[in-house]
Amino acid sequence: MGGPLIEIGFGPQVCGDLAAGATREWLVTDGLGGYATGTVSGLRTRRYHGLLVVAGPTPATRRVALASLDPAVILPSGAQVRLGTHEWASGAVDPTGFELLERFDLVDGVPRWRWRIGDVVIERELAMAYGSPCVGVVHRLISGGPVELTLAAACTWRDAHAERYADAPPPRMEAVEDGAVIEAAYRIAGPGWEPAGQWWHGAHHREEAERGLQATEDLWYAGGFTGRLERPGDVVEVSAWAGELAERPAPAVELVSAARERSRAVVAAAKPVDAVDATLAHAADAFIVDSGAGPDVVAGYPWFGVWSRDTMIAYEGLLLGTGRAEAGRELLRRYAATLSEGMLANTADTGTVEYNTVDATLWFLHAVDRHVAATGDTDLAAELLPALRDVVAAHLAGTRYGIRVDPADGLLTQGAPGTALTWMDARVYGVPITPREGKPVEINALWVNGLAAVTELAQLVGADPGPAATAHGRAYEGFRNRFPAPGGWLYDVVDAPAHYPLGGDPNVDDDAFRPNQLLAWSLPYAPLEPEPGPLRAVAAALLTPLGLRSLAPGSPGYCDRHRGGPAQRDGAYHQGTVWPWLIGPYATACARASVDVHAIFTGLESHLTEFGLGSVSETADARPPHLATGCPFQAWSVAELLRARRLVR
Repeated sequence: MGGPLIEIGFGPQVCGDLAAGATREWLVTDGLGGYATGTVSGLRTRRYHGLLVVAGPTPATRRVALASLDPAVILPSGAQVRLGTHEWASGAVDPTGFELLERFDLVDGVPRWRWRIGDVVIERELAMAYGSPCVGVVHRLISGGPVELTLAAACTWRDAHAERYADAPPPRMEAVEDGAVIEAAYRIAGPGWEPAGQWWHGAHHREEAERGLQATEDLWYAGGFTGRLERPGDVVEVSAWAGELAERPAPAVELVSAARERSRAVVAAAKPVDAVDATLAHAADAFIVDSGAGPDVVAGYPWFGVWSRDTMIAYEGLLLGTGRAEAGRELLRRYAATLSEGMLANTADTGTVEYNTVDATLWFLHAVDRHVAATGDTDLAAELLPALRDVVAAHLAGTRYGIRVDPADGLLTQGAPGTALTWMDARVYGVPITPREGKPVEINALWVNGLAAVTELAQLVGADPGPAATAHGRAYEGFRNRFPAPGGWLYDVVDAPAHYPLGGDPNVDDDAFRPNQLLAWSLPYAPLEPEPGPLRAVAAALLTPLGLRSLAPGSPGYCDRHRGGPAQRDGAYHQGTVWPWLIGPYATACARASVDVHAIFTGLESHLTEFGLGSVSETADARPPHLATGCPFQAWSVAELLRARRLVR
């Protein structure tokens, strides 16, 4: 079933070099928002790394459970060889099992390591049970032996965004058959269990240090498992699971086999056109989860939860592009039921439901339109049309954060002090870096597109479009009159308020050269037809191997590195930092202008083996070599690359 994924594998030159192996990350997920993730070398470089990370009531409320399971081989001579890898606050790396790795591979999405100790080769594979917070870890003797294998379970139970230390009470452990229950929250089980119970102090996370965050934690050594590997093919299996602790999961070997089989089925359902397409379809699967209320989309791993803007931007590639229209239909119906004052909530990741977004709802109109166009689902169009008309009416009348239509030109204006409502929403110490108050170009391209979509959907089902048709005509003309700039491209924001930091005039038109203008040419009902000239200008200033810069070099405030502490990173987030998802609008606009862009995907295709393995990162540095930053696994980055590659074939 399904075509093969691209080959992702590394030998000892990468596995045995922490500078290389510890910067390549793998991910497996449980379909609920939980996951297991780590690095090729086995070193935990992030607070988020662990073999069992459990989603809470929402995908954003995750807890790290089983942090690591460190193997050690006892040879016939009695010598013990430790195969785990940890870095400590002292700077020491101990043990250094990565030095014995001869191979790492992703096989149908399942990570596999092989350590060599002379003629003894030990293999590890792990997989999660789909639809259950459960991981199975298999250790297999490939050659040599007999040997004894011990596995030290380093545990915790904490918020995935935090740390736990030995100055707090130790995790509560309850002895059960062949293992233990930790904090009454999850269970670990395997052969030859021997409880321990002591702190490992000062585990260091080098990526968190790089990001200016707390970089150490203490781990609880709960105990160890022991098994005998007599001959090649023998296995030692360990499982860890949350939820129904009394119900034993399938053996770890079966979990690995089931994960591979499911991976092949997921890829087959997407009807991939080549190995890269198959890999992107497989990557997309990680982001589509059952949140408890129905299908939803995790914006990125390992730290994001659900964001409506990301969901709707990714919708076409993530769900329609992978054969999941039925799940998409349920998602769209559920989101429509949550509209408030004509708006979708932005996120609940922060602990409260926030509506601080101007574009998520407009992307929702686009997603519904693309769904109906792809599936012919007129029943869904008729069902959602009243909600879509309400969205239009609320925007015409005015809603939260100053979002309203300007009667002078039919364009959508927005903004309130201290807010950043577009996708360029970073703030430092509460102050927006790119406030973009007024009439942003992509917001109004989405407004024009959304009005046309509502009108078309109404006509399709023989219903009254409400005010959408009239509003579309006015917004369309308003856009074409207001946004073209003298240089041949488009203003980023028009009619910015007087306090906008571009000058003192009552109305300021911001001509910052940004990729937002691409939506004016790329959306299905775009207000402008793309021309080669402006697209060449976009390519010259913004296009990189990993996507498009968020601001042209040389512009005021331009930052070429997305590095440092939170304030530094947020300050650079939309001031030059490269965003892979923007390859979608760029490629679409070029295709509409008959500009050949087949070669633009090479860098991103190569990136699939460089950072978040088999996936696409959230961001990258603006300057060469455009090192990846942000989340290693990002939904809209995967979705838009998948959609764009298929579009231009």
